[in-house]
Amino acid sequence: MLLKRCFDLALVIISAPFWVPILILVALMVRWRLGAPVFFRQERPGLNAKPFHLIKFRSMTDERDSDGNLLPDADRLPAFGQWLRSTSLDELPELLNILKGEMSFVGPRPLLMRYLPLYSTEQARRHEAVPGVTGWAQVNGRNAIGWEEKFKLDVWYVDHRSLWLDIKILWLTLLTVVRRDGIQAPGEATMPFFEGNHKDPA
Repeated sequence: MLLKRCFDLALVIISAPFWVPILILVALMVRWRLGAPVFFRQERPGLNAKPFHLIKFRSMTDERDSDGNLLPDADRLPAFGQWLRSTSLDELPELLNILKGEMSFVGPRPLLMRYLPLYSTEQARRHEAVPGVTGWAQVNGRNAIGWEEKFKLDVWYVDHRSLWLDIKILWLTLLTVVRRDGIQAPGEATMPFFEGNHKDPA
């Protein structure tokens, strides 16, 4: 755990001359194209499911219907927002979460708090590791794979995590971002909500 934390901090600090200017530039672009707020903050479960506030660049508008309800994701995700997600630039502010020790470069992605009671005991083991900006599931399908497969990959990472595996995942992440693989689930603007583990009746 200490080695992983030192690796994360060293990588963030060494790469700061590269990512800080990009962070500022993208923030200005988001402010111009989507308006305020520039950042999207949401409570997510971290290590041992302890809540923290995830920071991302805003990629969707706040368009609502006549009753004041938010429109579906597909209607609120403009071309600029799609570009942010396809390049993974919307994830850049999560480097601040890494500096605070709430996230790591590599680990199971922090999902929604509402999913916590829906996990099976095995799936909940994904919270035994610090959540990551990228992870084993992200380089093995990202949003193009189903929830069950995604959670299996997360738990596999928990059981096999090592510094060398993290380095491998970071390299594969670069390739995934360049190829823009698995950005969205088939037929979805992003990823459908996890609704729990439904089994057909016997």
